[in-house]
Amino acid sequence: MQNKKEIRQQILKIRREMAKDKVISLSNKISDTVFCLSQYQETNHICFYMPINNEVDLVGLMTKSIDIGKKVYLPRVYGESMEFYRYSKDTELITGSFNILEPDCNEKLIPDNNTMVIMPGAVFSTDMDRIGYGGGFYDRYLSKYPQIFRLAVCYDFQIIDEIPHEEFDIPPHMIISESRIIKN
Repeated sequence: MQNKKEIRQQILKIRREMAKDKVISLSNKISDTVFCLSQYQETNHICFYMPINNEVDLVGLMTKSIDIGKKVYLPRVYGESMEFYRYSKDTELITGSFNILEPDCNEKLIPDNNTMVIMPGAVFSTDMDRIGYGGGFYDRYLSKYPQIFRLAVCYDFQIIDEIPHEEFDIPPHMIISESRIIKN
């Protein structure tokens, strides 16, 4: 089996080469699936991410979530740690770590049993394992809050049969791609 770094590089190369119209089309399909989930419908606090490098783009769903009264949060990275901060249509986005847009807001999420985190990632397995981008930010954050519902979104080609995992890797509870829902 290849190591995490090799698998990550291989899959991210494919993702980087995707045409923009395909990213939009598949992202819309994935957003529609997420919107219909009972877990989405029942949660009040949803943590999104700002897409980069052809990640699944859920910005439309994020806006819709705000419109229907859900509290939306985005990550901010400080050194080795990450926290989620409130985002609304009035919140300014500023360039943060890794040139990713972050909310300029001081209202930090206090996670509870009614919180969902939508996780990005490079590669996922049918056994619910995840390879992120190598920083461990989501693993460290989510290890502190086991009550959070963890939803991962990706494209079909990002799901493979098996990937190496380590004990500190925090898997999603569910993975959604344009044609699949995988859950344990």
